[in-house]
Order: sequence, then C-alpha cells, then structure tokens
Amino acid sequence: MPPASNDCEIEFRNISKRFGPIRALTDVSFVGRRGSVHAVTGENGAGKSTLIKILAGVHPPDAGEILRDGQPIRFQGPADARAKGVSTVFQELTLLPNLTVAENLFLGREPRRAGFIDRGEMRRRAREILGHVGVELDVDDMCGDLTISEQHLIEIAKGAAAPSRVIIYDEPSAALDAPGVEKLVRLIEEQKAAGKLVFYISHRLDEIFRLCDVTTVLKDGQHVATRPTRELTRESLVSLMVGRELGQLYPRRSARSGAPAISVNDLAINATAARVSFEIKRGEILGLAGLEGQGQREIVRGLVGLVPHAAGSVRKHDAAGETKIGEAIVASVRAGVGFVPEDRKSEGLYLPLSIEQNIGLGMLRSASMSSRARIDKTRVKTLMREMNVRARDEKQSVGSLSGGNQQKVMIGRWLAAGVDVLIVEEPTRGVDVGAKAEIYRLLREFADAGGAVVITSSELTEHIGLCDRILVVRDRAIVAEIDGAGATEEIVMRHALMSAPGQGAST
Repeated sequence: MPPASNDCEIEFRNISKRFGPIRALTDVSFVGRRGSVHAVTGENGAGKSTLIKILAGVHPPDAGEILRDGQPIRFQGPADARAKGVSTVFQELTLLPNLTVAENLFLGREPRRAGFIDRGEMRRRAREILGHVGVELDVDDMCGDLTISEQHLIEIAKGAAAPSRVIIYDEPSAALDAPGVEKLVRLIEEQKAAGKLVFYISHRLDEIFRLCDVTTVLKDGQHVATRPTRELTRESLVSLMVGRELGQLYPRRSARSGAPAISVNDLAINATAARVSFEIKRGEILGLAGLEGQGQREIVRGLVGLVPHAAGSVRKHDAAGETKIGEAIVASVRAGVGFVPEDRKSEGLYLPLSIEQNIGLGMLRSASMSSRARIDKTRVKTLMREMNVRARDEKQSVGSLSGGNQQKVMIGRWLAAGVDVLIVEEPTRGVDVGAKAEIYRLLREFADAGGAVVITSSELTEHIGLCDRILVVRDRAIVAEIDGAGATEEIVMRHALMSAPGQGAST
C-alpha cells in the first residue's frame, strides 16, 4: 500500500476478525481522509458493522491495525474511543427512556460544580446542542415519551456534541422522517467543512450519491473497492455490492392482471379528505406513490381497518363471494388480507420470540379463542428455506436477525396464514440490496400465484421497478394512474407536484 498522504485521518491495515467459526473480516485495508464523507456499504453480513465497531472500540481486531496520523491506535472500549476523538451514532438506540433529553446528552460526562452535577449548565448546553442540530425539543422531556424519529435525532445530537475528529453514522436515516433527514444532511455537511472525517454506513444508494465523497464496498468480509463516489453509478455500485446489475433486482412484471381482489369506493379518511376509488387486481402489484405525507399511509391503513374512515366502502372479492372489510383489522385479516407495517419492530414482530413463533402466529388466523394453538413446524422450516431466511435455525430470536431477514419473517407470517392480499408499507426499508431482490421476488411470486399486492414506498425507483400500476397520491386524492412499464421518476413527480386533484387522472 502506498504511504498515506498528509490528509489521511484513519488507515485500516489488514484488519481481520473472527467470531468463533465465522470469519467476519479478512485483510481489510483502506484509508479515510480528513474533510470527507466516506461511505461504507455492502450487503448484510458484508462486515461493515464489524469494521466500524472495531474503530469504535467495541471489538478488538484479531489481526491488523488501525493508524491515525500514521500512528497505530487501539482503543480499550467505546468510552476510550470517544475520549480520543472517535464518536459513533449507532443504529440501535442507546438512550435511557427514564432520563431527560439533557441527561441523555451528557450521560457519563455531566458538567460539575463543586463536585456536584451542574444541572443548570447541563440544560443550557443541551439547548445549545439541540439548537445547533436543529432539533426543537424541550431538554426536560423524558426520552421515553419521544417518537422514534425524535429519539434518533437525540442520538445524532449526542454524537455531534462530543469533541470528535472522526464521526461514525451507522444507518442514521433508517428511522428518521424527511425533516429529520434534512437536519442530518446539514449537520454532516458542516462536519465535513470543519475538516472532520465522517464514516457513513448505509444501504441507501440515494444517500450515498448525495452525501459521500468516497465509497468503500465490502462483501463477505473482504474489501471489494474504494472509489470516489463521482466515478460510480447506481448500476456499478450495486454490481460491486451483490455481483449483479441494478436491473436484475426487479423480477419480470406480470403479463396481465386478473379479476378484482379489492374494490375501494368513495373512501374518505376524514370529513375533509377527497374520496378515492380504485381496484386492486389479482396477479398485480399496485403502488401508491407520492411525496411524503400526502395520504398514502392513511389510505392503505384505511383499507385494512387501522385508520377509521369517514365515508366509502372497501370490499374483498374471492371465490366465496364478497366481504366488506376496512372497518377493523381483525375482520380484514380473517377475510384474507395481510398487513406488513412500516415499523416492523414496534408494530409487526415480537422481537424476543423465535422465528418459528413469529411465523407460526399466521397459522392461528382462523383459530378461535377456545381452540388449542398449533404451529406446523415443518411448514415454518419450508417457508424459511423458500424465503432464504438466514438464521442459525427456526429457534433463533427475531430480534437478533438483520432487517432483511426480519422483513422476510413478517411476510412469511402471512404466507403461513394463507392470505391472498398483501398490503405492505415500505417493503424494503432498512434492508440491504441483496435482501431487497429476495423480497421483490417473494412479492412477485405471491402476485403470480393469484394474490394481490399493494405497496407504499418512499423510494420512487421501487415503485417503478416493481409495480404493474402506480397510483399517484397528492393531498389525499388520487391524481394519476400510471402503467408501471412506462413509468419514470419524471412522470411520477410531475403528477405528484403539479397535477390538479381529480379522481381517475391518467398518463
């Protein structure tokens, strides 16, 4: 390796790490430079989290070394790393819910006066930190009372408050809303301008191309490439990550759709919302697209009965006839409609329970309260194999799985339940590129077998690559219907931004 230039902040040199029989990293070497945002990406299991945890002092390397300013460094733990200028914002929340915002921001490094914690100074400095990051919260709020997005902003503010030369962000936008992402972007740009090295761990291609100067790709614990991001395209980056082109992520669309599975007539989420009418057909994947907060979420939740509606009806059609649904989630599930929520961890999965137990819940869909709960263990194992759930075995807890495997378990529950309609919010949020392809395959196979799928997604490319039809939603109205095969980002955004609300508009 050539000698590091004088702007080299961190150099990884032949880093290797093993956990029992699993080789997590093998001879990984690359350089991170001052005043840059450096993406570290790859599929789940590529080794990026292990590498970053070694830099953060969580794990020691088995072999190799990390150099800063050309000198070897080795941290004795995360606190030692922070004290020596390496700050990490981990994906998982580390806030204590029974402490205030100010107490969490300064936990372990509280300002003191005469040997006692100076709470007035702590609150004053906490307000300065929140103001700097652009977070409008009371420093006396209990962290347990905040939304998930607000808690992640506090984690980011906590990292920003530390006097660091190196800042590590581990999937920082996964739980942020759109305003939160913009706050994060401004903060990172400011840190870069201050000459700091920012490591940005993410699966999100849009964020990598928007924010990062350099991109390192890991695969199977090995270094694949480190390149200036401007020299990459989405297609070439995906190819480096998974060994196939971007176009191969999406399965072939259905040749034709079948009879209606769901009919929505004059549905209004509230008294002032526009009434929407549309059909979901068997054999198709239908997308509800648009800018964030325009009503897609309320519409799909109205379909399954999670959001009460002021007017209209939702009916499901199958061989047994017609069933009115949409008034209660229990009735929708019993009628054969499965719902995969955006926040699978808090709304969908039972994280302490096993894969077997989480999937097995679907088998109880039609069971009465007086019947004995029975789980077909063979069916669970078959589904795990068909969905390529990467786990030790069916007894492994769902909370210990990657995001992509958790999403497969959520979908597997409904496959086990035998539903014929799937409503899926953000089907691949927090999922790596390789797992995305597998989830797209599962949804397409479900539709091809005569099922019907509805998705919402904040990624336009997901709608365009996956959906047979796209309904564009603006101000809680459907303003356009677009054929998926002819859709482009420009067409979808034109309708999302400029179309006059009017039911049934089309391209």
